[in-house]
Amino acid sequence: MRNNMSSETEGNTQPLVTMSPEEKLSDDKKECEETSVLEDVEVTELNWDQTGQPESISKRQMKKLMRHKQWEEQRDLRKQKRKEKKIKRKLERLTQGEEGADCSAKKRIRKEVVHSRARLVIDCSFDSLMVLKDVKKLHKQIQRCYAENRRALHPVQFFLTSHGGQLKQNMDENDKGWVNWKDIHVKSEHYNDVLKKDELVYLTSDSPNVLNELDETKAYIIGGLVDHNHHKGITYQRATELGIEHAQLPLGNFVKMNSRKVLAVNHVFEIILAYLEKRDWKEAFFTILPQRKGAVPVGQEEGTPEVTKPEKEVTDGGQDSDSDSETGETIEQNTAVQDEHIHKDKKDLGARDNSNEPTEGGNST
Repeated sequence: MRNNMSSETEGNTQPLVTMSPEEKLSDDKKECEETSVLEDVEVTELNWDQTGQPESISKRQMKKLMRHKQWEEQRDLRKQKRKEKKIKRKLERLTQGEEGADCSAKKRIRKEVVHSRARLVIDCSFDSLMVLKDVKKLHKQIQRCYAENRRALHPVQFFLTSHGGQLKQNMDENDKGWVNWKDIHVKSEHYNDVLKKDELVYLTSDSPNVLNELDETKAYIIGGLVDHNHHKGITYQRATELGIEHAQLPLGNFVKMNSRKVLAVNHVFEIILAYLEKRDWKEAFFTILPQRKGAVPVGQEEGTPEVTKPEKEVTDGGQDSDSDSETGETIEQNTAVQDEHIHKDKKDLGARDNSNEPTEGGNST
């Protein structure tokens, strides 16, 4: 299709659109569209040939020109829509004043965060003593520690030492984002090679020392071990072998339990975070300890039967957690119940044998 342009000889000359005989046979709609587009396009936008006549416009160029024209026509409409959307968002913020106030309060709280100088270290050097199931539980507890430390008002300096083996492999497979964790020091070296020896304090329930005051210049080590109490006293043994300080949390001074005191890694970690915020061991314990522990303040347990078994606090990882770890108290109770049933069955069997003894000259049925 070609459009021939002619000019008038009198007055100012203007380019006119003329149709060839073949084009006159086309439908009126097509002719009107092409004519209207050409009238809107400046002459300088057309491609001119050597004879001074404009070259033909392809369908693709025609569509492009039409789209550009439509875009320009809707410029004011788009601007108006943006203004309306902006006003709508402003009205929504005004109507949600209470929620906005809550958000501001949260921001203010976050700004008040004061990082503690205290260091908490999870010792992951017990990897070879755990089966894969327990390694996965330890991984979940470490995730909980990381999350709580990020939300704390007084976050500590968090260390993972001796990181490797099954634990690292499980984290690489199931939690690849751990490599992007912030405010945590993940070390493959032993804590004795990362921190100064005179600043280390191993938290273990077997220690005769009680941690009444938290020294924020120290680095407190938590044994990363979930073994269902198969390796009792191993953290205390490690501490004494390395010649570093050791202590236990003052749990017995404030809390009375109906069973053994078993604390998971994340429980010990969260209790220390709570103490740094509240500066009160009793409040920290009862804020973190789960209700299933049946913990009551010391002095309020009068009238309850005395527990014959010695109570001990496990701070070397234990086997308890808020999600899926099995508690030591449950294991002990189940064992006692099984022993009782076995003993009862033996007595019943003996009585049955005596009553069914064959009589003289007869057979037992």
